[in-house]
Amino acid sequence: MNTNEERQRYSKEDLAEFEEIIQEKLTNARKEVTFIKETLSRRNDSGTDNTASSSKVLEDGADTAEKESMNQLASRQMKFIQQLENALIRIKNGTYGVCIVTGKLIPKERLRAVPHTQHSIEAKLQRND
Repeated sequence: MNTNEERQRYSKEDLAEFEEIIQEKLTNARKEVTFIKETLSRRNDSGTDNTASSSKVLEDGADTAEKESMNQLASRQMKFIQQLENALIRIKNGTYGVCIVTGKLIPKERLRAVPHTQHSIEAKLQRND
């Protein structure tokens, strides 16, 4: 193995590009979480009428299922935000873009598509075997 390849890091310019991509994704993810929370809040506020009918029971069931779905979506977005924030930390400490399994640089194309990844395709495929 070539030790130079393993120690290789992305340039400051490359890291700045990745940081910009991550910041944009963070902004969008935070907006989405805010929207989901506002939507859930509005649903809770509008559910105060006391009409007792069979259609109301069906609506309540559908509302509950939709709230669960929205909560799961918010939870996934919060996890994504945490992963993006962790990627920013890796940029600051100089470990961003290095596969934690192989120690090699993760290709730029992969980082542009999945900027929070810590695995090269090679390492990801090994995990799935």
